Amino acid sequence: MAGTFVILLLLLAVAAPSFFQTQPLLSLCSREAPVLLLTCGIAFVIVCREIDISIGSQFSVCSVCAGLLCTMQWPLASAFLVSIVFGAAMGAINGGLIAGLRLPSIVVTLATMVFWREGLRWLRQGQFVNLPDNIQWLGFSQVVGQRVIISTALLLFAALGLANRSIAGFRFIYAIGSDRESARLAGIRTQLVTFLVFVAMGVFAGLAAALNMVQSPQVDPKAGTGLELKAIAAAVVSGIAISGGRGSLWAVIAGVALLGTIGPALTHLHVQAYWEKALQGTVILIAVVGEHFRQRRRQGA
Repeated sequence: MAGTFVILLLLLAVAAPSFFQTQPLLSLCSREAPVLLLTCGIAFVIVCREIDISIGSQFSVCSVCAGLLCTMQWPLASAFLVSIVFGAAMGAINGGLIAGLRLPSIVVTLATMVFWREGLRWLRQGQFVNLPDNIQWLGFSQVVGQRVIISTALLLFAALGLANRSIAGFRFIYAIGSDRESARLAGIRTQLVTFLVFVAMGVFAGLAAALNMVQSPQVDPKAGTGLELKAIAAAVVSGIAISGGRGSLWAVIAGVALLGTIGPALTHLHVQAYWEKALQGTVILIAVVGEHFRQRRRQGA
């Protein structure tokens, strides 16, 4: 991953040096700040040996809800809070079905992904939400707003990384992903931890949606389309084992940086933008194949 990222940057330095100008880099980083939060959430879901492909739909629902509240002159802080609560509620529905009824996470989140997406499409009919002028960039200038958004995402990421290393509860997630039955026999409440992981995923989706909402004068009901693929790809390329139980949260930021750079890089290199999704899918496939061979070597050893 590091080698690929360096090669990409060197290619851009030669072919498109304008990529490294301050404002384009600020725009890129602020745009990827919500993705960083989503990737942190999905990283813990994968470590728990589960999956959540509904996060893009959750992101869209939370964005529209927060945007509608802003149009009703709610304080921005309240809109942020409601977005987080909505995300947590959707995560709780996923967690309740998966942990409570022990249904497969891929099936549950596929169903909720379609439900939230189609429900939002039916309610909004594709209409954008036009935000008040004082909402964009949190009421600051664009440069200041971008720096606040980036700083907020990085501070939350750093706090989460430190908590992951020092709080025992986070180790329960790794234990469950490594061997659920052994974790249960060790006294870990596996179903409760799994439920809380999906609730946390919803919280991250709600917060990410709010941070994304303030970067535009309008809220697109389809804003979350494809984000699940990007977040999962960023997590697995960062070394989060798709089989669960292993992976460093600190490496997630490198995966987000790599995948976040691909899209703008294609534009600067005059390559068709639709290749971005193909490259993200390729990254997931390579990571899964690599994990398969690592497991085989470990078992052989």
